[in-house]
Amino acid sequence: MVLGPNGAGKTTLLNSISGVARPTSGTILFDGNDITGARPEQVVRMGLAHCPEGRQIFQRLTVEENLVAAHVGRAGKSFEALRSDVFDLFPILKERRNGMASRMSGGQQQMLAIGRALMAEPRLLMLDEPSLGLAPKIVQQIFHIVLDLSKSGISILLVEQNVQLALECGDYAYLLNNGTVRLHGPAQELAEHAAISEHFLGGASETLLHG
Repeated sequence: MVLGPNGAGKTTLLNSISGVARPTSGTILFDGNDITGARPEQVVRMGLAHCPEGRQIFQRLTVEENLVAAHVGRAGKSFEALRSDVFDLFPILKERRNGMASRMSGGQQQMLAIGRALMAEPRLLMLDEPSLGLAPKIVQQIFHIVLDLSKSGISILLVEQNVQLALECGDYAYLLNNGTVRLHGPAQELAEHAAISEHFLGGASETLLHG
């Protein structure tokens, strides 16, 4: 997972990996392959799916149409099978499958954004601030699903400002500030590191971690 304050470079990092932004230096490797500068459609077909900040679903399409638009047939699994997997994970999407995405709640739209990313059959799922703007109960539900996905064999790169939940869910964490990795290590060790609260998150994590 990647933690850090606003403006640290977290979203830019994910955008660079997914091909939305073009890095000006450095190298991006995925499974030993250099994907630096690859186009987004190439990145998706390699097995990386990006669930962006703010959800960015297709508001004028139905739930079903959002899932259709995201299916690339990367690993040969049929659309119907993948859609069934998504509906099993998010039953509300099945109920609302013919409804306009714009008429869903924020939590339901976040579920659709994750479900849409899963239609690409990712080996690596990148989630950018999945808790953003959601009620605490929905956030807990989303994070339980993220944990289930990680246990299913999908690797997850999580960008998140909810420090407590992120460190509880993750295995390894990086603390980013001004585009530079300041700390990294097992999530439990970083949870006990005072620098996260005192220097990089403006003290905001103190309540989350210890309150």
